[in-house]
Amino acid sequence: MMQTAFAQDIQKQTVNKELRAQLPEAIRSAGKMTAVNNGSFPPYEIVTGTELSGATKDISDAIGQLLGVEIDHASVAGLPALLSGINSGRYQFAMGPVGDYPDRQKANDFVDWVREYVVFAVDKGNPQGITSLDTACGKRIAVMSGGSAEKVIKEHSQKCVDSGKPAVEVQSFTDQPSSILAVRSKRSDAFFSSQAPLTYFVAQANGQLELSGVGQANGFKDIYQGAVVQKGSPLGGVLLNAFKVLMDNGTYAAIMKKWGLENNMIKAPGISQGQ
Repeated sequence: MMQTAFAQDIQKQTVNKELRAQLPEAIRSAGKMTAVNNGSFPPYEIVTGTELSGATKDISDAIGQLLGVEIDHASVAGLPALLSGINSGRYQFAMGPVGDYPDRQKANDFVDWVREYVVFAVDKGNPQGITSLDTACGKRIAVMSGGSAEKVIKEHSQKCVDSGKPAVEVQSFTDQPSSILAVRSKRSDAFFSSQAPLTYFVAQANGQLELSGVGQANGFKDIYQGAVVQKGSPLGGVLLNAFKVLMDNGTYAAIMKKWGLENNMIKAPGISQGQ
């Protein structure tokens, strides 16, 4: 449903000679580059077997057309493998979007192309009344293992205890489908995670789930997510300029709307804006 709603609106790009000239010579002569991902992150990256679809794939296709190169996609397991693969030169970049945080900026440059928010997915009607971090004390909250949401909820659990309330029962899962299943099967009261994939999962849940805590900070500063390149790589500037073109000509908006991501759009791309 979401995939085809705006399928007609994505225009094919013509090669931008100025941008193509900015590419490193090795990439121009190879005629292609490899982008790495760490598996499904719907609706940006949906990996089915070896096939990639989603907003990231559509953006990659458009940028490849602008630069006159083919963009191949490779999957690795986990963010550390993704980052080390870029830094070793095995992959040229990740289109992501990957969370742009100061500790990650030490080793990589980020080309931010979306903003993200962290919210709750709960049962329809929100029977547990989870609307913010303050209402999560004593509740069973699913999170992604090793992610920033896990760190925030664990810190908040300590605040619950310090103020005489019951601790949050933090339930860490290795992937998003398992976390969503835990909420649907009533083993978790909520899943605390990024708004974009949660919006996608809620849309797939036939009215059984809803979002809560939307429009609040929920323990986070402004979150930017973007493409990732080696620190100081000239490719960062090329991607930045390619995003500017796609934002100016309406392609970026068409792709984001196609995948239900209009709430995550930004007006202009930026380099390593995460705080």
